[in-house]
Amino acid sequence: MKNNIRILREQMGITQEELGNRIGVSRQAIHAIEAGKFEPSIWMAYDIAQVFGQPIECIFLFEESKRKSRADLSRRDYCGIKAIANI
Repeated sequence: MKNNIRILREQMGITQEELGNRIGVSRQAIHAIEAGKFEPSIWMAYDIAQVFGQPIECIFLFEESKRKSRADLSRRDYCGIKAIANI
């Protein structure tokens, strides 16, 4: 699953370790989530969203489909994030 964690984390000026400490996981877990190698539970995703003050759907990008392409475009406007991975 693609996500905007690295972008948001860098905009906020915090390290992977700091984000991990805020939500109770290791720096390695944050790295794995950012790299798309690990999908967090809904509760962890919620905690991450709370740190950034963003809705979960602005942070995590689900598999693209023709049906979701319009949603992705409107989400980009709604979330106000300039650089979303592969959009």
